[in-house]
Amino acid sequence: MIEEAIKILTKSRHAIALTGAGISTASGIPDFRGPKGLWKRVSEDLFYLDTFLNNPEKAWNALMELTKLDGIKPNPAHYSLATLERIGIIKAVITQNIDGLHQKAGSRNVIELHGNLKWTICLRCGYREEFEKSVSRFNITRSVPRCPRCNFPLKPSIVLFGEQLPLREMSEAFRLARISDLILILGSSLEVSPANTIPILVKENNGYVIIINHGKTMLDHIADIKINGRVEEIMPRICMRVLKELGYELKC
Repeated sequence: MIEEAIKILTKSRHAIALTGAGISTASGIPDFRGPKGLWKRVSEDLFYLDTFLNNPEKAWNALMELTKLDGIKPNPAHYSLATLERIGIIKAVITQNIDGLHQKAGSRNVIELHGNLKWTICLRCGYREEFEKSVSRFNITRSVPRCPRCNFPLKPSIVLFGEQLPLREMSEAFRLARISDLILILGSSLEVSPANTIPILVKENNGYVIIINHGKTMLDHIADIKINGRVEEIMPRICMRVLKELGYELKC
């Protein structure tokens, strides 16, 4: 299976990647729904948009759990994707993650479907400031950071439950899916919609679907290649072979 994946990836003209929580577990970020995940420490209900709007104090106390992502470093799977992008094989990384590890590893064209922790934003007037600045204010005052323009509570620029995914990012992800001849899916169970429709679009446009995941996914039945295993172990092997096949003297 790995050999076939290498062959297809090497010959692809426009390959994209879709990543989920499983690519970041080796970096020390447990799957939110896993046995050591976020939902074991705080209630999932606190991450709904309605909760934030109705009780921003309670929501912000829960959101502070996300600051534990600071200092987390990319793992070999992230670096492998960045290398494949650098040589022109991977054209874009579409991610469901909010940890920013793809960018830290060197990936440049990253589409974040669920937002990130770079900013806090005002849903009323559009003001935004750096997330770290808002966190600092919260730690000092122990009160919800508010917009200096209209006094509305600031919200981290992640997508909460009940909140629409960013239109620009979703539109770009669907556009890429329609023109790509291969999608490499890493560490996603493909249970979350509408992200799980992206591989279907690639397939409908006669592209290859390669899934690398530790365990079953909802779209195993449409995969041309399914590799069961840990992405941080498999991706460097694939990356190094692709580099060798194409004559690059680089490391993943």
